[in-house]
Amino acid sequence: MKHLTCAFGIVCLLLASALHAETSQEKGLAIANEMKSRDIGWGDSQSEMVMTLRTRKGQEIVRQMRSKTLEVQGDGDKALTIFDTPLDVKGTSFLSFSHSTGNDDQWIYLPAVKRVKRIASRNKSGPFLGSEFAFEDLSSFEIEKFNFNYLGDESLNGQAMVILSMDPVDPNSGYTKANAWVDTEHYRVHKIVFYDRRDTLMKTLLISDYKLYKDKYWRADKQNMTNHKTGKSTDIVIKNLTFDTGLSDSDFNENRLKRAR
Repeated sequence: MKHLTCAFGIVCLLLASALHAETSQEKGLAIANEMKSRDIGWGDSQSEMVMTLRTRKGQEIVRQMRSKTLEVQGDGDKALTIFDTPLDVKGTSFLSFSHSTGNDDQWIYLPAVKRVKRIASRNKSGPFLGSEFAFEDLSSFEIEKFNFNYLGDESLNGQAMVILSMDPVDPNSGYTKANAWVDTEHYRVHKIVFYDRRDTLMKTLLISDYKLYKDKYWRADKQNMTNHKTGKSTDIVIKNLTFDTGLSDSDFNENRLKRAR
């Protein structure tokens, strides 16, 4: 029997490999964990942003903004966005505390009514100040918020990619799923396709013009979100991104949102 076992060694190896092979869910989670592990330890950052809202007919509204972000160990990131122009949004500020589990905390200060409004979790799928980005799109990427599934490999713009299905676990999400194209060299997201609660195509996000910071962290200079139902789109262009600017928890306080500068 010993010689018989050796004779079928190849078959045994194939069987053992099959038994230990990753499922699509396990491989999807492994990809997500690699994405997250490559973006730990960056600290804090500040940047300027230009947001361009575009109608189906090509009419544009351009907004100037500033952003501050703070990495939080063991939880999601904190982010503050302040609008500078045009006049109808000047002074508007948005504060977001992302969480790895549970609902995010989000507030917006509207100078026209001079009050801070808390964004209810059931409203997170709503548009962010008339843009094609939803409030939930502005949260940091947290593993616990999704069920992952590896869908396959594909080339995008000449780069090798894996396609990762990301199904939100939050019943208040405006999406049933989102498929992300992630490059296999640096695990950066280049494209995300979103499906609505009826499981029909809703929006596509294209992420481009990546730059390397601190010899480790990749950040994209441009994001374009297109709504396939309305024909509208929103561009966000990042400028003058800097890290290690000395931000702390005290810079991200809902009680000071009216005075955010």
